[in-house]
Amino acid sequence: MFKKKNKTSKIMSAVEALKLIKSGDTVTTSGFHGSCVAEDLIITLGKEYVKNQTPKNLTLVYCAGQGDFKTTGLSNLGHPGLVGKIIAGHFGGSPLLSRFVLDNKIQAYNFPQGVLSQMFRDIAAHKPRTISAVGLGTFVDPRLQGGKVNSITTEDMIDLIEFDGKEYLSYRTFPIHIAILRGTTADELGNISMEREALTLESQAQAMAVKNSGGKVIVQVERIAKQGTLSPRDIEIPGILVDAVVIGKPEHHWQTYAEPYNPAYSGETKAPMAMVPALDLNIRKIIARRAAMELRPNYVINLGIGMADGIANVANEEGVLDEFTLTAEPGIIGGMPAAGPAFGACMNPHAIIAQPSQFDFYHGGGLDIAFLGLAQVDGQGNSNVSKFGPKFSGTGGFIDISQNAKKVVFLGTFTATGLDVQIDDTSLTIKSEGKNKKFVTEVEQITFSARQALDTGRPVLYITERCVFILTEQGLKLIEVAPGIDIEKDILAHMEFKPIVAENVKAMDTRLFSKNAMGLADDIL
Repeated sequence: MFKKKNKTSKIMSAVEALKLIKSGDTVTTSGFHGSCVAEDLIITLGKEYVKNQTPKNLTLVYCAGQGDFKTTGLSNLGHPGLVGKIIAGHFGGSPLLSRFVLDNKIQAYNFPQGVLSQMFRDIAAHKPRTISAVGLGTFVDPRLQGGKVNSITTEDMIDLIEFDGKEYLSYRTFPIHIAILRGTTADELGNISMEREALTLESQAQAMAVKNSGGKVIVQVERIAKQGTLSPRDIEIPGILVDAVVIGKPEHHWQTYAEPYNPAYSGETKAPMAMVPALDLNIRKIIARRAAMELRPNYVINLGIGMADGIANVANEEGVLDEFTLTAEPGIIGGMPAAGPAFGACMNPHAIIAQPSQFDFYHGGGLDIAFLGLAQVDGQGNSNVSKFGPKFSGTGGFIDISQNAKKVVFLGTFTATGLDVQIDDTSLTIKSEGKNKKFVTEVEQITFSARQALDTGRPVLYITERCVFILTEQGLKLIEVAPGIDIEKDILAHMEFKPIVAENVKAMDTRLFSKNAMGLADDIL
């Protein structure tokens, strides 16, 4: 006798869905900082492990950091024995989990975020390797560390190869058994739309990689729709790829870690940009202003997290935000990238595309300029943002972006920990120097290879609150100094190496230190 198929068979509780995971499985999760994180499923997985001590020894694979750098996101999986290996782009967002990496308790590999996002497509297509020039000359290069994070991680997963006389890295692909993803709406067949999400990321590629590995795909959503009511054009993850749908608790389905829902992030409405408050005049604003002077009309730009995201605010205050296109690596194009807990989302985006496609554009040289953080720099111009003593945060998209943008600008304070300055409208005075030097003899880890940048002829700037350097064949060259700053006492005395000092060092623009707007439009238009 014919039995009618139960259309709601894919809809189940979080506990039921997570029973699909077996000990030893390789699991991939979606998310960028606080966007598109399946928080309810991850919380439940951690609780069920504590209760039942299963599943054990999972290999966790993900691209961007997922968590608030405290207790949310993947920190919920920070229980001994639950995770045995991590292959990821970033570690710092989930410290309660990544501490096992730092303590040599679990194996870990750090791949460039963009390369890893593209690997899901290669895994889905059963390609044996992901081939890319991204990572050459950095700690990912097998001639250095091969992306291995600690001493118990010994298996090689990245090889050096050559095509047509040029070097590339060959990243080994592998099957993935489980995907834990997130969307907005699921219909009765498991088709998933993402209309209220700030990003779409590599969710579709992850689902395809898992399904073609013979695995299971679990998706957290906020609502269920009747079959046939979702537009086919809105479907990000087709139902043929989905095995389980879980309705997440509202408190565990926020759009970002900053707020439950902002329609200006998902494109439902456009927010008036005049309502965005200007930055207070402080070190961060000085640096962002100087960086903004590098902007030009029609540029396509990447803004990194931290100091760099202040450039968007400065551009908005100066009325030039629409003269160029700001982007960020998870797939936002246009508008004003969000900062802080909402980083990765974007106010009034022109487009939201998949993260692997964004990195296709980045890797191919689509960025006119990239603004990234400055944490540690050596005399050759190499930069480190990934490892500091026992602390390891990982590269994220830093390598992908810094290695391929037509121009790179690093932004950060000159020293760290305790730096205090006095801003006097047209000049700068150091009241208290930071305890930690950023310009060091040798960086702890090469996240940006100066040699690779020089070989490809790309200009590189290093901007701080008190001075500006450029990269040359002979190393760093000091080209600008803030009014009120003494080169010997305030700069050279706090560097572990001596840079080249230009014959005619320019004074930094006095408008950088003014409480009034700079009038930047007159400069860049």
